[in-house]
Amino acid sequence: MRKLKTEELGRVGIEEFKKQEKLPIVVILDNVRSMHNIGSIFRTSDGFAIEKICLCGITAQPPHREIEKTALGATNSIEWLYYEDTCAAIRDLKESGYTIIAIEQAENSTMLNDFMPDRAGKYAMIFGNEVNGVSDEAMKMIDLCIEIPQFGTKHSFNIVVSAGIVLWDFFAKLKF
Repeated sequence: MRKLKTEELGRVGIEEFKKQEKLPIVVILDNVRSMHNIGSIFRTSDGFAIEKICLCGITAQPPHREIEKTALGATNSIEWLYYEDTCAAIRDLKESGYTIIAIEQAENSTMLNDFMPDRAGKYAMIFGNEVNGVSDEAMKMIDLCIEIPQFGTKHSFNIVVSAGIVLWDFFAKLKF
């Protein structure tokens, strides 16, 4: 078996990417502290061709070299907006017809493996702060909470791992 070379991957350029059909998902970063996490989520979002990212509260904004270190240019392909307040982003997305989903451990959450997205739906997924998770204010505004099943001794995944798991799951369920 031979690994493919970069030029064999058939990747689209930024302008072509911006014009292509996107997965009907917006990622909301609710006060994410680590710029490496922010950059990695940009890169993961590019990989699954989501619509955009909403950076909220203390979440840093591009351009910043610490974000670019892990984004590897994805800040140029993925549309993003900044909101001082996560709840304002949620209100705007609700008005635009998005189902608001917190990715969190909460009462009455739905396990990711049990959730089947509607192919005609539009989704906004909130990923919370690395220590405190999704804010209580945002949790009051959500339509649904999805939890990733876990079986080890730790209480949570890193935010980037969570984003990768959830975005892949939605991509697979919506596209395959």
